[in-house]
Amino acid sequence: MADKREEILLVAERLFGDNGFDGTSVRDIAQHANVNLAMISYYFGSKEKLLEALLEQRANYTILEALNKDESLTPWEKIDRVIDFYVDKIMSNLCLHNIMQQGNNSRSDEIKELVTKIKLRNFEQIKKILLDGQKKKFFRKVDIELTVGTVMGTISQTTIARHFYNSIFNIEKNNDEAYRKKITPRLKSHLKQLLRAHLDIKNEE
Repeated sequence: MADKREEILLVAERLFGDNGFDGTSVRDIAQHANVNLAMISYYFGSKEKLLEALLEQRANYTILEALNKDESLTPWEKIDRVIDFYVDKIMSNLCLHNIMQQGNNSRSDEIKELVTKIKLRNFEQIKKILLDGQKKKFFRKVDIELTVGTVMGTISQTTIARHFYNSIFNIEKNNDEAYRKKITPRLKSHLKQLLRAHLDIKNEE
């Protein structure tokens, strides 16, 4: 039965990503997952609760929490791993990223609050890494909130403006695998260089 619950989540993730939360009905999910409506109600209660379960499961808080606790890594190594984590996470699941983006603009305050809660929880973990790096004299004082926003915004831009990047990088349209292979290493390298220049205490004015 646990496999059936995961199958429902996978189907919901695909449909929410393709059609939006408001454009997907519980009946659609049930039909594509080959289950009855009662089973979705049994596992999740409502479409909103299904989305909440999906986002909570995919949030991967524990990875960032474990990274923060790892004393064997320098702040620079932690920042590099944060970039690797987010680029891989988003580029390997563009569907989930679409859902998060749509959640920001949802008509439902409940969904907006859910997406915000997940982002805030992850932000707090990244903030700890940056503050620790400042304390240990690796990083200079910066606007932490906007620094994180710059990183996330850059990653997000590569998913929102795919048609543009397909054109300038000569990537076959609608080929997710080709897009990931072309963009992922460039994005990681660019963001790491960007943060080296931005954060390095040696650049303190």
